[in-house]
Amino acid sequence: MPDAALHWTFSRSGGPGGQHVNVTASKVVLHCDLVAGDLPPRVLARLGAEVRIVVDAHRSQARNRSDALERLASRLDEANRPPAAARRPTRPSRSSVERRLEAKRRTAARKADRRTDLDR
Repeated sequence: MPDAALHWTFSRSGGPGGQHVNVTASKVVLHCDLVAGDLPPRVLARLGAEVRIVVDAHRSQARNRSDALERLASRLDEANRPPAAARRPTRPSRSSVERRLEAKRRTAARKADRRTDLDR
């Protein structure tokens, strides 16, 4: 992605962290304009015109920035991946049908043997 397509915003991250969190803008919000990048139409159709990624997992801004870029790259790779081939429906083989029916007969016979004369 060209640098002109990326817009960074930094702010203070919430949550625990003591006094350090009150003075450090470590939360990263990355806005990526996908129209400005030279991307295939499939990516634009799946993700839309803009992607927004928010990272505040780490205490350092640099780590959050690199994590945001990694997330952007993985999201773009996933959107660029071609769809999986559809499953071609098949019929069960004759032997598998016979095995299933034989197993049903065995189970029915086993349960019939458990019955007492009062149940019949």
